[in-house]
Amino acid sequence: MILISWNIDSLNAALTSDSDRAKETRKVLQTITANNPDVIAIQETKLRSTGPTKKHQEILGQMFPEYNYVWRSSEEPARKGYAGTMFLYKNTYTPQASYPVIDAPDTMDYEGRILTLEFEKFFVTQVYTPNSGNELKRLEDRQIWDRQYTEYLKKLDAQKPVIASGDYNVAHEEIDLKHPANNHHNAGFTDEERSGFHKLLEAGFTDTFRKVNGKVEGQYTWWAQRVRTSKQNNSGWRIDYYLVSNRIADNIKRSEMIDSGERKDHCPILLEIEI
Repeated sequence: MILISWNIDSLNAALTSDSDRAKETRKVLQTITANNPDVIAIQETKLRSTGPTKKHQEILGQMFPEYNYVWRSSEEPARKGYAGTMFLYKNTYTPQASYPVIDAPDTMDYEGRILTLEFEKFFVTQVYTPNSGNELKRLEDRQIWDRQYTEYLKKLDAQKPVIASGDYNVAHEEIDLKHPANNHHNAGFTDEERSGFHKLLEAGFTDTFRKVNGKVEGQYTWWAQRVRTSKQNNSGWRIDYYLVSNRIADNIKRSEMIDSGERKDHCPILLEIEI
């Protein structure tokens, strides 16, 4: 089974805009489909609360003719057109979708951040983890989120093996970003966030990239859009992950990044696993 996960930073723009960035995004989508994945997880769709428009549906049907999809958008009292997730899966599968509420703080449970597919013998779930924000204003809420999300994955894992992916908004170790010394007090690399992610792994999950690739350095999934040379200099962060239940970790065949060309922000990640 091949799975791909990507924070797309606006599916709406990718499908309907004629900007240079939208064109770059569509090229990445073409690369994703060329890998013939069984399941595609997309974060930060930024769709309205009612989901894909009729035009979106037409374009998705053209781009992904062999796939069905389910989505989850931000809804009141959360901000409109914010966050959101979507799964596309080959139409030969018939998973059951669920839209978890994890008793998260503030409006986090309404932001469309978790989406889960239940297959006969395993779960596939994705997350768009809340960012701690400028001046770490949301760090305390983020710590609660991390604990609640870990409990959610543990409950899934108690039923059947789990494949979890998404934008976790944290670089786990110093080798997971280019400039660790300069970022210890910045969102995504605080001691609190790193500890939360470590506790998630300790709860019974494997970071598939490290399982396959060991301590390799310089492999990242995100480069700042606002820094002109971030990608040229590979000044990146690895904040997107595929995690699996420990008991299926030996089934992993590949866990890698997909080249997104000159496009900054996130790149897709790919997992191949026998399951």
